[in-house]
Amino acid sequence: MLFEMLVGLEVIDDDAYQAYRSAMKPVLAGYGGSFGYDFKIAETLLSETPDNINRVFTIQFPSMKIMDQFFSDPDYLSAKTKYFESSVRSTTILASYEKNI
Repeated sequence: MLFEMLVGLEVIDDDAYQAYRSAMKPVLAGYGGSFGYDFKIAETLLSETPDNINRVFTIQFPSMKIMDQFFSDPDYLSAKTKYFESSVRSTTILASYEKNI
């Protein structure tokens, strides 16, 4: 089974967000993680949060424990500080679940 999250973001700087993705993907791959789906959203019709969402994606890991290790990794945190924090206004975890492969 995989552990997967469905995430919504409000990206405010596409170029910096792309730099973040480029910097963090090798770290993600090192933990056996990957992106499943990735969408740019033009319009939100219904939301449970006041935060805007213009990007939705799934991110998956071999387990929740490995996901926690990834998000604590110093190389990931460096990429997050350098690029993510200035490029994303808000993050909404829409769902997290175990997924049969």
